[in-house]
Amino acid sequence: MRALVFHGPGSIAVHDRPDPEPGPGEVLLRITATGICGSDVHGYTGENGRRHPDQVMGHETVAVVAGGDLAGTGLAVGDVVTVNPVLGCLACPACDAGEEQTCPDRRVIGVDPAISSAFADLMVVRARNVVPLAAGIAEERGALVEPLAVGYHAARRGGCGPRDAVLVLGGGPIGQACVLAAHRLGAERVVVSEPHPKRAALVASLGAEVLDPAEVVAGSAAALGAAPTLVLDAVGSSATVRDACAASARGARIVLVGMNEQELTVPAYAISTAERQLIGAFCYSREEFASTARWVAEADDRVDRLIDGRVPWDGAAAAFADLASGASDASKILIRPAR
Repeated sequence: MRALVFHGPGSIAVHDRPDPEPGPGEVLLRITATGICGSDVHGYTGENGRRHPDQVMGHETVAVVAGGDLAGTGLAVGDVVTVNPVLGCLACPACDAGEEQTCPDRRVIGVDPAISSAFADLMVVRARNVVPLAAGIAEERGALVEPLAVGYHAARRGGCGPRDAVLVLGGGPIGQACVLAAHRLGAERVVVSEPHPKRAALVASLGAEVLDPAEVVAGSAAALGAAPTLVLDAVGSSATVRDACAASARGARIVLVGMNEQELTVPAYAISTAERQLIGAFCYSREEFASTARWVAEADDRVDRLIDGRVPWDGAAAAFADLASGASDASKILIRPAR
């Protein structure tokens, strides 16, 4: 098979690799498309230190079942599926509760260098993590389930509901997922802070009002009709947490889902005296991922707008280089292995 192999910061290329062999309880998948995640780009540049030489990355994927140990799984060869990339230990209280994202021994497909992941023609996955998609679904939507589930989990962690005035900080792929998640949970008033014109236009097409970050503190209440009661921070920096506190209502919930900085300076006085809540969000539960896979099949065409680039194998390395350098302003590029 062909696979996109990370060599080290700024270097990635397609190589021939042996076809993977599924073992007991494993499914062999033929990859249809895999999205380039922001964390993949940051790994490619060496910024986050979470990708390693000789690694095959990729975790936002849609595929077709090609074989493996299918007995009792309900899967059949030819089924269109996506993959929940969070692998729990299956022996701890978090896993028993379906909350593998909080398992202390979790592994993540596309992050763990020992796992050959989805930027490849073929991938082997634990059957438990293969999630079937509805018959007749536009296949590329399967590659959006993972980032959409991240946004959905963040909105649920914040208790998002119809009465909320929602501020989303950052209009990149996770910010976009947060907008759709807020609408999915009944929120009608959503404002997004995003400076980039192309991303701002995309976010606006999803049904949110867009503000420049310089205007968000003074302008969000006017745009929403009230100070935000829920802030979904899809950037994750000291500056955005500060803006979230300055813009939001007393008692607001602020969900930190972006991870731009590993350590933050937090305005503790603004949190404690106004009884705001700062809430962490990472990945998604098993049910949130599965429900998002069901939801995406029925969602309106706004979902399809999230994909704005597609490349075959011979364009994959250039796509990474362009995203890392800023030469590309694409929001979500899919790598599509040729059949």
